[in-house]
Amino acid sequence: MTELLLWLHIGFAIFTLGPITAATMSTPRFIRAKDVNVLRYLHKTTRIYGVAALGVFLFGLLLGREFLGKPYLSISMTLFVVAAVLLVIVDRDQATAIRVLAAEAPTDDAKTQRGRIAALSGVVALIWLVILVLMIWGG
Repeated sequence: MTELLLWLHIGFAIFTLGPITAATMSTPRFIRAKDVNVLRYLHKTTRIYGVAALGVFLFGLLLGREFLGKPYLSISMTLFVVAAVLLVIVDRDQATAIRVLAAEAPTDDAKTQRGRIAALSGVVALIWLVILVLMIWGG
């Protein structure tokens, strides 16, 4: 059972965290280009993979249930929750940018959302790397 949970945990990490990071980090480029169709696709990708990424947390929690008192697991789980909250903010900003750019208002070019998405997606990517290091060295 432990091996199955490990495979599921690693599989979900590979197949969800990579695409969600790519989608969020490429969003600012398409906001700048004002390509609403691609932004809609990236927003949908962020939502789908964001929900699926909860599987990483779930299978990790089930896998490490005996070791939840270990600092590396507590820190990793806390960082994952922080990253999830940041992704909710990115998702909201993606939706706002799509709404603003689709309205074609000449006064608003979604510059605020572009900057915030760029910053937060970079922080989320850094959090994923910190969690990876904790899993390798702590486990």
